[in-house]
Parts: sequence; structure tokens; C-alpha cells
Amino acid sequence: MGHPVGHSRSPLIHGYWLRALGLPGAYLREDVTPADFPAFVAALRERGYVGGNCTVPHKEAAFRLADVTTDRARAVGAVNTLWFEDGRLSGDNTDGIGFLAHLSASQPGWETVTGTVVILGAGGAARGIVAALLAAGVDRVVIANRTPGRAEDLAQLFGKRASACDWTALPTVLPAADLLINTTSLGMQGQPPLDLDIAPLGRDAIVADIVYVPLDTPLLAQARRRGHRTTDGLGMLLHQAVPGFERWFGRRPVVTQELRDIIVRDIERPKAP
Repeated sequence: MGHPVGHSRSPLIHGYWLRALGLPGAYLREDVTPADFPAFVAALRERGYVGGNCTVPHKEAAFRLADVTTDRARAVGAVNTLWFEDGRLSGDNTDGIGFLAHLSASQPGWETVTGTVVILGAGGAARGIVAALLAAGVDRVVIANRTPGRAEDLAQLFGKRASACDWTALPTVLPAADLLINTTSLGMQGQPPLDLDIAPLGRDAIVADIVYVPLDTPLLAQARRRGHRTTDGLGMLLHQAVPGFERWFGRRPVVTQELRDIIVRDIERPKAP
């Protein structure tokens, strides 16, 4: 459930696992506007769904609509996974664990060289990632958002190890960053570009972007040209999907190279005019 949602490859991911495990079921996209979202969630069962994922811009609204939430979801005030348990709508946030699983796979040992992280964006995905980073032992997280109040609100959720900065102040905080993460939709296909010069960033810093359409975002391309290690957004999508599938279908799936290759081919396939 998202708006827009046409870019989502989640149906391919869950469809692959359903086939691999020989399970009956389906996973569909639903483009739902913010105004329609509460009513849509209230009628999930009537529509034949056992649950679902929420993406931009519904994660915080989903948290408010869930009857029961996990500790992870409550820590960030956002939900990306919904399911029914004991007749009640339950919600979890798997963004953070999905991001860290992919970061660890693509940048082994990142935690030993990462003291300060700069996060771009203050939405639902940012909330989950900040919580996971701090739980993993990162010393400091700086949150920058074009609406400063949202960054300040998010920083206050996490106490002294998190702080907010104005978007225009990024050149003054980037030199101290060991890891830069874009959690906004800027740079996504069909969205405005991410207008950011990362020249102040230290050469040893890792650059990550949770956008995966396109897979090679302008931010990652800019970072590679400067010699940075980079992490794309596809791995986070794959790993965050595992707990939801297990909730809905009762089997724990595995993220494989074959699955990643399938999604990459779909992203890179030329689209019909």
C-alpha cells in the first residue's frame, strides 16, 4: 500500500518465495491515497488480505491504525508491516533490521569504522533506520530534513545520541560523517532529484541510498566517482520483506542471489514507450 506504488518490486519478491516454497497465495500492489488509507486498512480482511506492507507515505498512519504494535514499531512511531493476530491488526517496523542486514552483507565491518551517521530525511524509513543504528552501537546520528521541525521531532525520540540539522547546514556536518544515508524519495524514478553536493564528505565515508528505482541513483553514482564505498537500496527491500512473509504465510524465506538478480533485471529492463 503506497502512493505512488507502481515502482514497488515487492510483488516480485513475495511471488518468488511463494513459488519457491510451493505455497498458495498472492501479493499485490494497492495505490491508496492518504485520504483513503484509513478506510482501506479497516477493510483489509473484507478485501481478502491477511496483511500487507505500507510504503511512502503511509508508515506513520499505519502505526496509528494498528491495534497492537511491536517494540520496534513503538520505538519509531511507524509501521511498514501489518498482519492479523488473534483477530487484531498488528504492526511491525522491519525497515531498520532490513537496512542493517544489507549494510552488513555489502559493507562487512561497517560498525567498526562508523561513529557518526548523517541521515537525509525524517519519514517512516528514517525512523526505523535511526533506531536500528543506535541499537547497533553507533555513537551519533545527525538527521537533516527540508522541513526542520520533522528532523527535530525525530531526533527527540532518541535522546542525546541523535540531533537535527537544517538541510542548508549539511556542508558543515558532512565532514564528520562516516556513513551518509538517503532515506528520502528524492532521486527515485518520477520524483525530483536529490540536489546534494557531497564534496565535503570524507573519502572513507560509506554512502547508502534506500531508493532502488533506479538501482544506481545519482547520489550513488556521485559517490562512486569520488571513490566512496556504496550500498544500494535493493538489499534493504529484500531483507525487510522476510519477517512479513513469515507472518502472512507461516514459512521463513531466504534472500538469495537468484532473487536479487530477478529484481535487478526487472529494474533494468527497458520500459515500453
